Amino acid sequence: MNKKRTKIVATIADKNCEPAFIRDLYEAGLNVIRINSAHLDIEGALRIIKNAREVSDRIAIMIDTKGPEIRTTICEAPIEIKKGDTVKITGDPTGISTKRELFVSLKTFSEEVPPASMVMISDGDLELKALKREGNSLICRADNDGIIGSRKSVNVPGVKICLPSVTDRDRTFIKMAAENDIDFIAHSFVRSKQDVLDVQAEIDKYKSEIKIIAKIENEEGVENLGEILDEVYGIMVARGDLAIEIPYEKIPSIQKMIISKCIYLRKPVIVATQMLHSMITNPRPTRAEVSDIASAIYSQTDAVMLSGETATGKYPVEAVETMTKVAVEVEKNKEKYLNTPYLNVTGEVSSHLAKVAVETSLRVNAKAIIADTRSGRTIRDMASNRGFNHILAQCYTTRTMRELALSYGVYPSYQERRTSVDEFIHIALKNLVKAHDLRDDDLVVVLAGNFSGGSGFSFIEVGTVQYLKDRVSIHEG
Repeated sequence: MNKKRTKIVATIADKNCEPAFIRDLYEAGLNVIRINSAHLDIEGALRIIKNAREVSDRIAIMIDTKGPEIRTTICEAPIEIKKGDTVKITGDPTGISTKRELFVSLKTFSEEVPPASMVMISDGDLELKALKREGNSLICRADNDGIIGSRKSVNVPGVKICLPSVTDRDRTFIKMAAENDIDFIAHSFVRSKQDVLDVQAEIDKYKSEIKIIAKIENEEGVENLGEILDEVYGIMVARGDLAIEIPYEKIPSIQKMIISKCIYLRKPVIVATQMLHSMITNPRPTRAEVSDIASAIYSQTDAVMLSGETATGKYPVEAVETMTKVAVEVEKNKEKYLNTPYLNVTGEVSSHLAKVAVETSLRVNAKAIIADTRSGRTIRDMASNRGFNHILAQCYTTRTMRELALSYGVYPSYQERRTSVDEFIHIALKNLVKAHDLRDDDLVVVLAGNFSGGSGFSFIEVGTVQYLKDRVSIHEG
């Protein structure tokens, strides 16, 4: 059972989302599909969702909403800018950008951005300096050569711009997500808990169980991380915009800090942006990219993410395979257990048993941990210890099964709720032995809940697969 523990999120575009393609990605190691609402319409998103579910009911789906961001508008062809060029920027989301005039989605852009500010386009690939206001436009000078495509990101480091936390486009996609039982909303540019509460209010309109992943992309988000973590299911360290809004040399320590806080609070954390950027055009990664993935895994992140590599790149399957290979290799050599400080998220007894199960599985050289869950909290508590053994989670809802696709070391599957621990073990072994190559002489740790109706773990047992089969048979007899 030489499977990776670190999960992989891959961005899929509607122009390349056939079931065969998604199946190839899934078999290469994909766990979660990300749909970027900034680059497609509702129809395109629905096509990806339909095809993903055709491939497997275990693939989780994440919709990335725009949030309080600024982007360029569409352009009929890439716009080439040379150093020293004068660039006119006008706030008009309906305008078509040209070399003569660049339009952005924020109507009040020229009022919000003071002269002398730096305007960064497309993750900072093009740097413009604001010179003066001219009517409702901002006149800028290009400080380097660059090419601007459609709907590229616009950042103004050090300038707090008044933007609504949820746009009309976000509301449309959230409604679609709720109607189609999507698992996660990854909301862009979360600055404070209020941004999260505004998204939650939209989700609540549809009585949906969608979980929110906050994308941390600016200084405000980092400063308010504590209050944001109180309100969200998980965090994405979105390093593209973050490295523009904050000096890039600070990003590694911020990334490590966010991962550590998320682990302590039992919140899934994703490291994203340009992890295998060269594989958009090349079949092999750079050594620096391999080291970047390894660093995130050594830091104990739950997941790593691919963007353009799988959405528009020439080698999408190879990119996922590369991440899987690096993850498997690094996980062999990093510490086998993270002694995460106690936090009562599932009850004192349950939290204690979760840690004991991970420690025991390592001491007795068990093959896996088998555990049941309804909401996934107990499994995430166990996963926070980052144990070497896989957690084979038997989930009592398919939604929980998909949500756990984002948690470190967890291989979730669905099982109907049982009335006794013996029945649970019997069905679990029947489902898992073949799927996870468990042999009769393999030791496993079984962790289960209170089958009389309580929540959390209340039962732990260690034994070989054969012993557990025999014990259950005797009890059933």
